Parts: sequence; structure tokens; C-alpha cells
Amino acid sequence: MNVVKVLEECAEKYTQKPAVIFRQDQISFGQLKDKVFAFSQALLKLGVQPGDKVAIYLPNWPEYIVSYLATWSIGACSVPLDFMLTEEEVFSCLNHSEAKVLITKHKANISFAALKAKLPLLKNIISCQSKEEHALNFEELSAAQAGLPPKVEINKDDCAIIFYTSGTTGKPKGVLISYAQLDAPPQSMSFFVNSDLGPKDTALCALPFSHLGGLIYIQNTITFGLTLVLMERFMPLDFLRNIQNYKVNFFWIVPSMYYALLQLKEFETFDLSSLRWIVTFGASNSPAALRRFQQFCPHTHLLNGWGLTETNAPTVVLPMGSKNIESVGRPAPWIQVKIFSDSAEELPVGAVGEVAVKSWVVTAGYFKDEALTRLSIRDGWFYTGDLGRFDAQGFLYIVGRKKEMIKVGGEIVFEPEVEASLQKHPDIAEAAVVGIADKLRGEVPKAFVVVKEGKIVSAEDLRYFLRQHLAHFKIPHFFEFCSVLPKNRVGKIDKEQLRR
Repeated sequence: MNVVKVLEECAEKYTQKPAVIFRQDQISFGQLKDKVFAFSQALLKLGVQPGDKVAIYLPNWPEYIVSYLATWSIGACSVPLDFMLTEEEVFSCLNHSEAKVLITKHKANISFAALKAKLPLLKNIISCQSKEEHALNFEELSAAQAGLPPKVEINKDDCAIIFYTSGTTGKPKGVLISYAQLDAPPQSMSFFVNSDLGPKDTALCALPFSHLGGLIYIQNTITFGLTLVLMERFMPLDFLRNIQNYKVNFFWIVPSMYYALLQLKEFETFDLSSLRWIVTFGASNSPAALRRFQQFCPHTHLLNGWGLTETNAPTVVLPMGSKNIESVGRPAPWIQVKIFSDSAEELPVGAVGEVAVKSWVVTAGYFKDEALTRLSIRDGWFYTGDLGRFDAQGFLYIVGRKKEMIKVGGEIVFEPEVEASLQKHPDIAEAAVVGIADKLRGEVPKAFVVVKEGKIVSAEDLRYFLRQHLAHFKIPHFFEFCSVLPKNRVGKIDKEQLRR
């Protein structure tokens, strides 16, 4: 993706059209181009060169968008960091990535001066708020520049992003994304929704820009000229208000967000008729939530999808109009997906094994981690760690992560299958299942359950209900009732906390 060229074309076609709406303030495509070019010139003046790492540690603000695009305009490498990270985690990522610049804002309990003192490669900290000690000012740097398009030669194989997906303390895991791969998500989105994207559209983003799901909104905004309504964080009531007020046409969120929306007492009072399609990523137990959501916007297409940061999701998406919502769909034509056994043999239709992906969209590996790269990419195939199967029509079904497989006395139980059955209970708001040690059977399932407000459900009630849907060995041996389930930074249920 040539960001400079794309921004110039958008600004010429849609000069006054809103590119971003944030807290009712609008930034037009013409203004966005000027802001990006001015800040890119400021970065060049600070000595940032192609290949240098520019870290972004901000909430979902417009400055995050400008920072991403400005970094790419000069051939540097963006290092997006979730604003929920602690100081220790931020230090770990900055140190590992060898970041030269940090773009941030004030945050309690974090000393950026101390960070800079411990990181000799970190030359500049840029604050997006009022003047702060040890930091340059974002607005002042940009205002001092003319906003001319930078003229930097960029190699398509150069690194555009390092995504830190996990392991941010101890040994960080940085996924490498090239400049050529910046085109992957928009190309996939265009294919999967039959090119039904364009300047007439308005999208709603409540996913963090530090994650691929949030970044795709930015890529689509400048690629298709659509308007992006931006939320700093996901707040269910405000999310529905934004759909209604801005006549939003599409969005993608994780299943736990759908559950939160459906639990609102006010849900049925909102006008959702502007929605044309919605997507869920991030779990395999979401069909019930999607179907319930569709009751209130019956003309909306439901799309289930699957992909990882390493595969530049969306990788597999359900075709428009398909009713097979239990499946995550089929891969794009330029992506190969196969199911392999533990001994790396391709498995036949219907057999469950590890899902592997081969394509130009797949990461080249992990930054400064050759061992993990060799383990994950074998014979050109990226082994995802997800378990799945294909049906005779070529539809992919994800049954869970390899670590979500419980062996109960020799029988295999997939945690998402049990969770999906629990979600069918009318009084259950959320559920998560993990395997726990058992002397007799090796492992048994344990369920963590959130009951809807005002409802009373017992463990025996749930066991009786599940007997109608599951084999006896799949029914949890233990139930723990919770007020909420722990979530990670993208809104997915954090099973690592539940397993502790």
C-alpha cells in the first residue's frame, strides 16, 4: 500500500467528506491528508528514517490514525501498543522492538521520563496532550510543518508493523507485517462482501487500534473512502446510539460484545435498519448471538469469520447470503487453508486437526525470534494452533484452540462446543469452559457462568439442560457462577485467568 498516493487520491475525490467522526467532531479526508503529511514531515525532521520503529501508545483517538499513516508515509515501522499495557509491559515492548520514537499521552502510574532513561535507543517521546516534561508536543510539531507529501522510497517487503500479540513481559512475541501485506485486509474485505464497500458507507469502530481488528477499519477508510465513526472504548449503549445516529452500515466485533449489546434493556428501542452486514471474529460459539441480533435487523447479512494477526485476517469469511452461520466460511482465492494431523499429514474432509495457512498474506515470522518462526512456519505453511475441519462443500469450522481440547478419560471434549450449548440456555448471559485436573479421568470440564440479571439458575438446572444437547462426558463436572468473566484487551474472554 502506497499510503501517500492513497491519501492524495482520497483527498482529491472526497475533500470535504468526513473521514473520521470522534466525539461528534469531524475530520474530512482533506484535513486527514494534511494532518498526516504534516506529522510525517515532523518525524522526518526528528531524524526518523525508513525502517526505524515508531511506537504508538494511545487510546482510540484520531491521533492514533494520524500516527499510523504518517509512519507508513515515510517507510518507518509502526509498533502499536495497547493503552491498557502496564509500564513494565510498555518497557518490554519498546526495548524488544528497538523503538526510536514513542507517541503517547499522559497516563497515571507511568513515568515516561523513567522509560526514556532506561531505553538508550528511544530518542524522542511525543505527547498528544499539553506540554509535558521530557516530551515533544504532537500539535506543535505538526503545526511547524508545511504538510507536503513526503518523498521516500519504500520497499514492499520492508516491515510496516510489529504487532505484539502476547508475552509482553518475559519474552515478547512481535508479529511482522510488511508493506505489501497492508493491502491484504482491504482486498479480503472487498472480496468477501462482494465489493459492497465505498464512500456511501459508514463504519463503527470500537476495537482498539493496537490490534489488527481495529487497524482494518483505518485501512478500509482510506482504501474505500468510507466514513469511520470512532469510539475510544466499547460502551454497549453508546455503540447502539452511534449505529442509530450515524446510520452505520457495518461493523465487526467479538462475540462477548454481542452478548453485552443483547443484554441491554434498551436494545429493542434502537433503530438498526441502516445495517447491511455485521461480522463476528474471535470465537467459534457466536452463531446464537448473531441470530438473536438479527431479529432486530432482519435485512442484515450475518457473516462469521476467522483469521489471526499472523494471517492478516480476515482469512476465511462466510459468503454473503449464506445461512451456514455455524461455519466461519471459505478462504479467499489467494489463500490456501488445510487441516493437518500432529504428524503434519493432510487430513480428509470431516477430520479435525490443526488449521494451517499458506499465502502472501501470512507473516514472515516473529521479530528477533527465529526459533518461534521455525516452529510456526513449516514447509511454507503457518500452523495456527486452531483446531478445525472442512465439510464437503469446503466450509471451514473452527472447534477451538489446541489448548482448548480437554481429554476426559480418553474422550475428546472441545471447550467451545460446551460453551455454545450453555449459551443456548435462555437465562445465561455468558459462559466459558476450561479443563481442570482430575485424578480419575485426567481432566474434566469446568464451566464459569454469568446468569442474566434477575434470573436464578442452579448447577443442576444446567446439567439437566446440557443433557439434551451434549454427550454425558462433555457435561461440566463443576459450575462456578460469576458476576462477570475476565476479558482480554480485545474483549475476548481471558481463559488464562480462569485456568489459574
